[in-house]
Amino acid sequence: MTHILSAVAWPYANGPRHIGHVAGFGVPSDVFSRYMRMAGYDVLMVSGTDEHGTPILVAADEAGVSARELADENNRLIVEDLVALGLSYDLFTRTTTGNHYRVVREMFEAVRDNGYMIERTTRSAISPSTGRTLPDRYIEGTCPICGADGARGDQCDNCGNQLDPTDLINPRSRINGETPKFIESNHWFLDLPALADALGEWLDEREASGTWRPNVIKFSQNILKEIRPRAMSRDIDWGIPIPGWDDQPGKRLYVWFDAVIGYLSASIEWARRSGDPEAWRQWWNNPDALTYYFMGKDNIVFHSQIWPAEMLAQNGKGSRGGDHNPFGQLNLPTEVVSSEFLTMEGKKFSSSHGIVIYVRDVLSRYQADALRYFISIAGPETADADFTWAEFVRRTNSELVAAWGNLVNRTASMIHKRFGQIPEPGEFTFEDRSLLAEVERGFKTVGDLIMHHRQKAALSEAMRLVGEANRYIAETEPFKLKSEDQQERLRTILFVLAQVVADLNLMLSPFLPHAANDVDRVMGGDGQIAPMPVIEEVTELDPQVLPADFAGRKSYPIITGDYTTAPTWERHAVTPGTPVGKPTPVFVKLDEAIIEQELARYAGQVPDDVTGA
Repeated sequence: MTHILSAVAWPYANGPRHIGHVAGFGVPSDVFSRYMRMAGYDVLMVSGTDEHGTPILVAADEAGVSARELADENNRLIVEDLVALGLSYDLFTRTTTGNHYRVVREMFEAVRDNGYMIERTTRSAISPSTGRTLPDRYIEGTCPICGADGARGDQCDNCGNQLDPTDLINPRSRINGETPKFIESNHWFLDLPALADALGEWLDEREASGTWRPNVIKFSQNILKEIRPRAMSRDIDWGIPIPGWDDQPGKRLYVWFDAVIGYLSASIEWARRSGDPEAWRQWWNNPDALTYYFMGKDNIVFHSQIWPAEMLAQNGKGSRGGDHNPFGQLNLPTEVVSSEFLTMEGKKFSSSHGIVIYVRDVLSRYQADALRYFISIAGPETADADFTWAEFVRRTNSELVAAWGNLVNRTASMIHKRFGQIPEPGEFTFEDRSLLAEVERGFKTVGDLIMHHRQKAALSEAMRLVGEANRYIAETEPFKLKSEDQQERLRTILFVLAQVVADLNLMLSPFLPHAANDVDRVMGGDGQIAPMPVIEEVTELDPQVLPADFAGRKSYPIITGDYTTAPTWERHAVTPGTPVGKPTPVFVKLDEAIIEQELARYAGQVPDDVTGA
């Protein structure tokens, strides 16, 4: 059985997540993971909240709480939101755990001892008003290469070049607009030039595989042209202490060094909690395992350059060699699956400017699968996409309710009213066999598209088959077959429809897991088509590793689940005689009046108690 690692970008814990975030990392990774499990692969889906760095300190100051209190609060909020959305993590954890601290420090020591960490004096950006280090991404200015304004201190999105804050023309803090002060400070740098050849060979192999999205592979290869050492430590007192510099509490590992290592540490934590502490190696050391990383396009550089470089350094595969590899030969990404950006009513999401739709707000008023459907069918898979309330309502009503929901409801209603159970079929006609065959072929077509990260096309094909089934009802007109001599034909048509609904429900379950269980119950099943994630409170594995900031923390919430009960990705014959009760609608039709209500709400003109649904 092939092992599949679904490595899902870590949501930052400085606040709740908005729908633009889950459109990039959340829903696409869950659709893929659910399908791959059903297709017979051994999937490990891991992630967690990213809880270090200056933005956490800034948000904590604004809220009047400690960094730990803020991280704890937002970790729980994010965990609850992702479970409500149905994201099927094997382990969703956090970066403020003793297990993570231990793994990150061991990884740093291996990279350093293999010769790929170099100590340098550099100029660090400091906030004049607070004295804190400003993260590279929190400094903006004019790009010195292409002249674009709004370039960040780590890279320019316009030309794609890697930058340092000192490169920017007229730099300014994104936090308060002040001009940063640059001071000299000693830091550890990842020696990317010593790893450039190995990175280039790996990227060339990935390009030759033809599996990566063209924008991702080209961007990744382009950033190699201007590769330079990159700082992996910061002047900050919130984060993971640096091995060998434990006497310098004002220096910690850069958040982006420790965050990407989270994929490995989460896998190790999962294994430790599973009862087999070495189980993670099947996904990380097994050369036959496949690894997929899901994120938004602004994180490509860290997943196609920084994290692979760290693994190559630990593996001893750079120009300096090296044999310090406590984690064995780590597998580099099979594919970096990057989505583009989701905008809101034509504007870029910005929590600070009020251009935001939080996941929790949407799920408090609308069905989770309505949001999942929109993201999957109209999201930013390979190009920027726009979320509008008008389109959300239109797709919910015309596609989920009128097409799929109507097919389920009509089928179940006719079966319940005429027979009370799935009937025994008579002889199939050409049109019966044609529909059954076409829908069964959909398992391969839809499955292949999901496997190759073409989820829009996969969902479109499944919905096309929904349309074919509705057309079959219109042509066969089972609602008109009422005489005694028409009963065999009626039984056959309704059996065909019951089988088609079961097939399509299975096909749609990676996209619509909540609805899949509801549809299964409507058709007489036990509602266990799509296993759902759960929240568990777990005890700290390595409390002795954590600094004093975490004294007294005994437990924290994780997302986990048993997903082994999902059916296999193939036709499962329905059983004549299965009772079918009077159905209730699976999807909620939306009043078009909510469009204006939601637009007003997010313009601050409507009280929070207006539901609009």
